[in-house]
Amino acid sequence: MNTELMNWEQCKEEFIREVHVDYDKVRSILKMCAVRLRVLEQIQLDDETASIIAEDYYEIVKEYLTALMLTNGLKSSNHECLVSFFNQKYSDKDYEVKLLYELKKVRNRISYEGFFVDKSYVQRNKLEWQHIIELLDKEIKEKLKSN
Repeated sequence: MNTELMNWEQCKEEFIREVHVDYDKVRSILKMCAVRLRVLEQIQLDDETASIIAEDYYEIVKEYLTALMLTNGLKSSNHECLVSFFNQKYSDKDYEVKLLYELKKVRNRISYEGFFVDKSYVQRNKLEWQHIIELLDKEIKEKLKSN
């Protein structure tokens, strides 16, 4: 398993393409993320649901990162490059990048190996994931305001 985030230059070369900024699509993604969050908050955390909750947080963050890239006229065909983009654009957010990359790796284990995370993993990280979501939401909405 790769333990290091893909380099942004490699991402740009292999997985990123320029696209027309579609603000309606960005708004639609934000709306879907809000619905996903609302549904996620209704799930009772226990040993069996912890993996589903972690996976859902990843999905929400992934969609926010997709929307953020789109506001910059970019689209990625690789999830890791979403995190790499965030790392490149927000170089002062090392802690958040580390959390996002870890969540991506955990989500992959859940999806591809049937891995069950301990509920304490969600308890330890939930507020951090919510912080990242709020940060991304604010950044995207700032870009929407100016357009």
